[in-house]
Amino acid sequence: MLSLSWTLSDAQGQLIDELSEPVEFFYGGSDLLPKVEEALAGHEAGYEAHLHLEPEHAFGEYRSELVCFEARELFPEQLEVGMHFEGLPPGSTTPDMPSDVLYAVTEIYPTHVVLDGNHPLAGMALRLHVRVRDVREATPEEIEAGTLGTAGITVLNTTLPDGPVH
Repeated sequence: MLSLSWTLSDAQGQLIDELSEPVEFFYGGSDLLPKVEEALAGHEAGYEAHLHLEPEHAFGEYRSELVCFEARELFPEQLEVGMHFEGLPPGSTTPDMPSDVLYAVTEIYPTHVVLDGNHPLAGMALRLHVRVRDVREATPEEIEAGTLGTAGITVLNTTLPDGPVH
């Protein structure tokens, strides 16, 4: 288990995410990007790394094929930009879209809704300054789970940030 803090910015140095208070992550599971784990391998508390992550080592290239339009009537009346849905709504007219993706509502029109299945940081090169605050052995329960479940608190994982998921 690694206890980490970090500052994440885009390639131009604009702050995206800051984790100032240490948070534990499962090393060797699904909590961290592989390139981040690689950079931290074998290091102890106090270690700091400055990483440049190209899209292929972060959240992938932006894929326009993960953007689609769905009829407004397929969604709840209370709909806001930024809401997330697991898969497409029943009655979807684009059945060739992946069903195991979280789609974010990016635009709402009277007759249709635009959904985007890309991670919010897809296509972006990132700069990461990460600090190892503590290292400890994982418990058997943590090893079995392969995660601490803290991934939603930050953007440095493969899930979407916290927010309503429907």
